[in-house]
Amino acid sequence: MKDSKYKFKLPTSKKGEIDIPLSEGNVLFVLGANGVGKSTLMQKVFTQNSQHAKRILAHRQTWFTDNAMNITAAKKKQTENNIRSTDHQEYSRWKDDYSHQRTSLSIFDLINSENIRARNIATAVDSDELELAKEHSKIQAPIQAINELLAISNIPVKVILGKDEQLFAVKNGSNQYSIAELSDGERNALLIGADILTTEPNSLIILDEPERHLHRSIISPLLTTLFRKRKDCVFIVSTHDVHLPLDYAESSVLLVRSCNWEHNHVKDWDADLIEPGTLVPNAIKSDILGSKRKILFVEGRTTSLDSQIYQLIYPDCSVIPQGNCVQVEKAVEGIKGTEGIHWIDAFGLIDSDDRTPDQIQSLLKRGIASTPFYSVEALYYHLNIIQKVAKKISDLTGQDERTLYQNATSNIISDITMHKERLCARLCEKKLRIKVMASLPTHKDITSKSVLNLQFDLNTELQAEVEYFENLIASKNIAELLARYPIRETQVLNNIVKGIGLTIEQYESSVRKLIIDESETKEFYKKLLEPLTKMIEG
Repeated sequence: MKDSKYKFKLPTSKKGEIDIPLSEGNVLFVLGANGVGKSTLMQKVFTQNSQHAKRILAHRQTWFTDNAMNITAAKKKQTENNIRSTDHQEYSRWKDDYSHQRTSLSIFDLINSENIRARNIATAVDSDELELAKEHSKIQAPIQAINELLAISNIPVKVILGKDEQLFAVKNGSNQYSIAELSDGERNALLIGADILTTEPNSLIILDEPERHLHRSIISPLLTTLFRKRKDCVFIVSTHDVHLPLDYAESSVLLVRSCNWEHNHVKDWDADLIEPGTLVPNAIKSDILGSKRKILFVEGRTTSLDSQIYQLIYPDCSVIPQGNCVQVEKAVEGIKGTEGIHWIDAFGLIDSDDRTPDQIQSLLKRGIASTPFYSVEALYYHLNIIQKVAKKISDLTGQDERTLYQNATSNIISDITMHKERLCARLCEKKLRIKVMASLPTHKDITSKSVLNLQFDLNTELQAEVEYFENLIASKNIAELLARYPIRETQVLNNIVKGIGLTIEQYESSVRKLIIDESETKEFYKKLLEPLTKMIEG
């Protein structure tokens, strides 16, 4: 079978029309968020290949009216022709006039394929062609294939073909019951399996959003098994789930970010193709698949304050937390060092942690900026931002803005001073951890069998930091005190928000709203993070 049997010509906004090769045994995932034109793209692919294609819609019906072959062969043929005709129409992206009939066809095809196999074996036996009968029997029975598929997909249900050609289910030793009584996810898995297993050989199977109604633990083994059972077909799978392509390493991935409309039709798409041979580091694969063209790796976790505020400051980036500074550096280097994904710009942001100017410049050359803050709280509780929040509260309540600001900031010095030695020790701990990590031996050091000596005068380190701390207190340098030390570990934040009349959650939410509502607040943060801003905005 020639590859040219299938066509996938995609007009793009940046690369002109690209011709995506499709051949039997291959899988292409089309990955993108809601509203980027995936449904339109799937409909376009179907119309280009309608003579050889089967389309399984995202808005498919997942329930059955019964469990039997309730249509004739002639009616089935007529219904299939009607469905193929409507699937060419643009409205088929959101409307299905044959949703009920599609489920009936799925059940018909499953039962009919089971019967055809049985008749082929019986006919060969009746003709005394026992070798031929053996050959037919080696072909796995469709319902046996369905049951194997369900078992592999963590669904504890068996399907049985009963009398009067009705399909029943059995679960954990239960009595037989109609497949119409299966759960939503069980029915969806059965329908997808039946549709794909009974598709004509050498077909293009277009599957929209297979993850609907299915748990993560089900959909991945379900699809992987179907791909392997139908290597005679080509699959195009449209999905929101960035992990599905990772579970099938042999697949290609078309990343769709947006589309451009011309009147009522999509003119072209902003899309990139990742082919199976592209050596993307495993640790950042899912980050790339779910990202915009610019990725900003930051410290912290997905639920941390870091990703929330940086996403608002740099909305054109996908902001992805990586835990610590070492992981941020590895992620940036992983993308920049992968030739096949040159269309992504990767940047990193880490805490400066007392790095020297030379070290900071070296990081910048590698696409990694460092902040002069101990933690992200320094952004939320910057004095300028406290003042902005105080003004907002004043506008809403009529309270005096200056009084609110004074109430919020008057105790900062005394609150921080109470924790002098612990805050200094915590900062020293962070700095020393970085020095230790930077001094760890490489494999070359180990093979040289030399001696590794790490020695720190902890008292000297601490006393130097305490002296620096006391100078900041003496000069009432509140801005640097808030930036340099882990203020969340003190009463500082509680007393700031209490002075304004908010909780910590309300205050931090107010800061994020300021960034959304006021361009000058966003610009203030961009100026505060100027080295990073220059890299991202060129």
